[in-house]
Amino acid sequence: MKRVGVLTGGGDAPGLNAAIKGVVLKGREYGYETIGIKKGWAGLLNKETGALRDDEVQDIQALGGTILGTSRTNPYKIEDGIRKIRENFEELMLDALIAMGGEDTLSVAYKLNRDENIPIVGVAKTIDNDLSCTDCTIGSYTAVDIATSAIDKLHTTACSHSRVMVVEVMGRHAGWMTLHAGLAGGAHFILIPEVPFDLHLLYERIKERHKRKNYTIIAVAEGAMPIGGGEVLQTEERDAFGHVRLGGIGKSLEKLIQKHTGIETRSVVLGHLQRGGTPAPSDRILGLRLGVKAMELVKEERFGQMATYYKGEIDSVNLKDAVSELKTIPEGLSKLIQIFEG
Repeated sequence: MKRVGVLTGGGDAPGLNAAIKGVVLKGREYGYETIGIKKGWAGLLNKETGALRDDEVQDIQALGGTILGTSRTNPYKIEDGIRKIRENFEELMLDALIAMGGEDTLSVAYKLNRDENIPIVGVAKTIDNDLSCTDCTIGSYTAVDIATSAIDKLHTTACSHSRVMVVEVMGRHAGWMTLHAGLAGGAHFILIPEVPFDLHLLYERIKERHKRKNYTIIAVAEGAMPIGGGEVLQTEERDAFGHVRLGGIGKSLEKLIQKHTGIETRSVVLGHLQRGGTPAPSDRILGLRLGVKAMELVKEERFGQMATYYKGEIDSVNLKDAVSELKTIPEGLSKLIQIFEG
């Protein structure tokens, strides 16, 4: 009987449990045993594992988070990390590994397959939807739903108090979540990392709007930057993948807008609320389908591939292509913002 390991790395995302279910039940069809690896790459480093039984996963598609746990562990930054990964893979008698994650998790998977010849298949997961070669990723539908709902609710309180409300949305280098939630929620100004914004023009546009309407909603990605400015950081410290911790653009804009327009301004940071809770039906279906596809790739020994939803079909792409560059908002799509501004 073949033994296939599965892990979830990076930030949790609604729909991961559905993907785990897809892996386990498709593996059952093939007669494979699925081994759950806990806490992402940390679980493979420390041999924290357990068999995933069919009855354990039957009803998990509606659960948020990941039953396997996760971490942002980078084995390439740990002394002897790669040797331990290779040895533990062999000691656990695994025939293949399925890694579910975003850019960081799948970059590790790609290098382990390329350099260490470990048979790995990837699954596209990230609420930021910024992986290349995929139309959407597990978690992205739910995150947009949550952010849209928050913006919807803020219209009434902003209007009641004649305020500017600044809504800070996750998105380090790509503004997919902010763009989609901002458009769906009727934000009056949408600020994304791909398009640096003019602060003084923003002040003027807000003042113009308040001559017609008594409130303004601004959706801003955490990685958005003013022209000539830089990212707003919570801390200069970097994680295991070299990322600084962003956050604070909402509060910064709150102070600047109130100072330069004289209009009462408040900010809301959605933060980890965007990751939590019950996955939307679209994420459940996507997770189930990508989990099944990943196990099919294992069966076909098509390692170094990522299960993806690409050009409207469940398909696979090379991990190398998926992690070679981030998928950012193209200029044509970003121009939608201008149509609905103000």
